[in-house]
Amino acid sequence: MSAVRVAFRLPCRETVQRIYPAIAARSQTTAAAPSSNEAIKKQRQRALNDLGLELYPRYTLPPMGYPLVTHELVHSRWGHAMDNGAKLTDVQLTVQGRIISKREASKKLFFFDIEQDGQTVQVVSSQARFTGDISRFRSLNRTLMSGDIIRASGFVGKTNTGETSVFAVELLELLAPCLRPIPLRSGFTDSEKRFRSRHLDLLVNPKARRGLIMRSQVLQYIRSFLDARQFVEVETPILSPNVGGASARPFTTTSMAFGDTPLFMRVAPELYLKQLVIGGLNRVYEIGKQFRNEGVDADHNPEFTTCEFYQAYASLEDLMQMSEDMLRGMVKKLTGSTIVKQSDGIDSIDFGTPFRRLDVMKTLCEHVPELSDLDNDQTLSKLQQILEKHHIVTPHPHTVPRLLDRLIGHYIEPQCIQPTFLYGHPAIMSPLAKCADRNQTIAARFELFINGKELVNAYEELNDPDLQRQKFRIQSVERIQGDEEVPPPDIAFCNALESALPPTAGWGMGIDRLVALLAGLSHLRETISFPIMRPTSSK
Repeated sequence: MSAVRVAFRLPCRETVQRIYPAIAARSQTTAAAPSSNEAIKKQRQRALNDLGLELYPRYTLPPMGYPLVTHELVHSRWGHAMDNGAKLTDVQLTVQGRIISKREASKKLFFFDIEQDGQTVQVVSSQARFTGDISRFRSLNRTLMSGDIIRASGFVGKTNTGETSVFAVELLELLAPCLRPIPLRSGFTDSEKRFRSRHLDLLVNPKARRGLIMRSQVLQYIRSFLDARQFVEVETPILSPNVGGASARPFTTTSMAFGDTPLFMRVAPELYLKQLVIGGLNRVYEIGKQFRNEGVDADHNPEFTTCEFYQAYASLEDLMQMSEDMLRGMVKKLTGSTIVKQSDGIDSIDFGTPFRRLDVMKTLCEHVPELSDLDNDQTLSKLQQILEKHHIVTPHPHTVPRLLDRLIGHYIEPQCIQPTFLYGHPAIMSPLAKCADRNQTIAARFELFINGKELVNAYEELNDPDLQRQKFRIQSVERIQGDEEVPPPDIAFCNALESALPPTAGWGMGIDRLVALLAGLSHLRETISFPIMRPTSSK
């Protein structure tokens, strides 16, 4: 079959003005008051067009005989094999990347530092080694500026000062021009500007890139760790008519296809993953986004990433050991040590020793002896009195789980700088967990805290459908009391439990917090490619 070529022509300006008058009007308004950036853009375009350059050429292979190499290879293979001033004219190659600095020694000699993949190499462009049009050589080299993407072909050598360089013998190729100034020298430190112009932040601040690279490495390690243990990676719905698996305020929307049916963005994948275990997938995990319509601070973001896995025929002790093995191995592989320095440069986290374990209620009673006298009838009122007595401010609504969590956050979590398992939580705080005692008062659950922050939450899953319904009813009372984060009962999940969920242990970890910990970052948004920001205008 012969190929058919169809040509598409962009509409001319008159056509745009005729068909899209509103768009044309906005364009004219913008053009009437050009910004300084717009003036720089036009000046650069004019200068490059005067040289007859194609500003955005299609990518092609480098010149014959000049293979493309990485900047890292230039330094590792030849950087230590040459004396100062040496030239290896028989080692011909091509490098490419973004100009991060330019020095004009004379109208015949230019130095460019170009960067790619975090590695920098110097390009020396000298008229003495160029055999083409001299005026074009000078004009192009003078017109190129920091931010431009270029390609240089030549041979490798060292300058007299010992800088490993590529000495261009071909005319430098412009691959894409930079039409706005990049603050490569002045820096880019204002956090508001950094995250609103994330592309500039990543170009200027190496630490910003390090956080994203660390995230990729963490995700790769987790997947390899679980895959090696015969876990199956799955995907569960992001949008669902039910919200459950965690107490959190959800984002809501509606489905036009289903008659404006209310839908919720998931706050946790837990209930779906356990239904997969019921369905015979005994080891499953999911790495994905969760969405909670809550506040933003250094440790919380409305959109965040978690890893959850569920393993049939496993206990809490199994999951504790897996947590230690995963994190210890990950830290060693990604950082080269089991000791992680924190962002303050003072504190260190030791993953090499066995993780500490603290009994929640026993530790709380050491700080607040009155807790040992609590009974079911007056628990809420007594907890309120205890917190008031100890001057612990707790926002409304006041429910037993919220007040207990406040006490744990006040007395125990600050102690957990080194990796610490907290276990022995009151059962009322964990409606999806089995109980660890016959009196049904203590949950078979643990949390892993590091540097005072929760990193992992895990428990042996409740698989009694009637008891699960009962716990959901208790939660409904808390919802009536004003706790809007408590989800409505998921009847379909309870019905699924009647098909028999085997004894199962479940585990969830916050990826963003782990990345921040390993990369030495103090705010979660540093670990996210494009963190959500408050709108700058109501328009």
